[in-house]
Amino acid sequence: MKTLLVPTEPNDSMRSTLTTALLVAKTFGSHLEGFAVRVSVPTVVAMDVAPSASLAFFEEENAEAARQSRDLFEQFMRENAVPAAPPAGTPRLPQTAPSWGWLDDAPEGDNFVGHYGRIFDLIVMGRPSTDPQGPHMSTFEAGLFESGRPVLLAPSKPPAAVGRHILVAWNGSTEQARATAFAMPFLARAEHVTILTVEGAVVPGPTAEQLAGNLALHGIKPNLLTSKGGDNRTAGPTILDHAQRLGCDLIVKGAYTQSRLRQMIFGGTTRHILTHAEIPVFTAH
Repeated sequence: MKTLLVPTEPNDSMRSTLTTALLVAKTFGSHLEGFAVRVSVPTVVAMDVAPSASLAFFEEENAEAARQSRDLFEQFMRENAVPAAPPAGTPRLPQTAPSWGWLDDAPEGDNFVGHYGRIFDLIVMGRPSTDPQGPHMSTFEAGLFESGRPVLLAPSKPPAAVGRHILVAWNGSTEQARATAFAMPFLARAEHVTILTVEGAVVPGPTAEQLAGNLALHGIKPNLLTSKGGDNRTAGPTILDHAQRLGCDLIVKGAYTQSRLRQMIFGGTTRHILTHAEIPVFTAH
């Protein structure tokens, strides 16, 4: 986890996101790269509806939000004595302590998160909310579906630690397998790992016992828990309840084993965790 991408917006939860990212960077000696998430106006709206004065006002607001994002990011790094990385083009060497950089020319639109995120080990962003200032669900889903990389969702309040006690929400799915594989650097360093299976919310695939056997070959000795009963609508609350009672500080959960549309209509595990998790969530699709 040597390279972390941190999409930045001037909202109330951003400092928690930066705190979460820095905790990870201190663990792995990571480089943190920030950029301003800038909202785009759909072309059809810009051409057919919005008058030029409105577009000019929007562009100025967008530019001001980008300035605020950079100021927030850089101020946080200064407050925490994180040094800036050498200028772009300077030969880089392996590092053991955090550094930071800022990308000035990020284009408008959520798609950039997914495109640029492909070269990073991890994307760190805030848990999606309904706040107009973000974090936005569209930004999260661009990172999740388009980057091919894992996403670490920060809670609304800064955590004290990330990855000391990890809860792996195992359901046997491809999505969960990917999330667990991506999370191996965290799992290898954790003091405690718990694998939780919610009966009634699993798909055909390897069991938690089989996963534990393979993790043991990496020197990881997890505890196994099974929650009786339940289904895809109750698995989310069950996972969060166990994480809280066990004192976990990170959940590893594959995203959208069920389709996004189904979860939007009927609810589901991913949707519930995105909405209610109060600790960091490491996820992948």
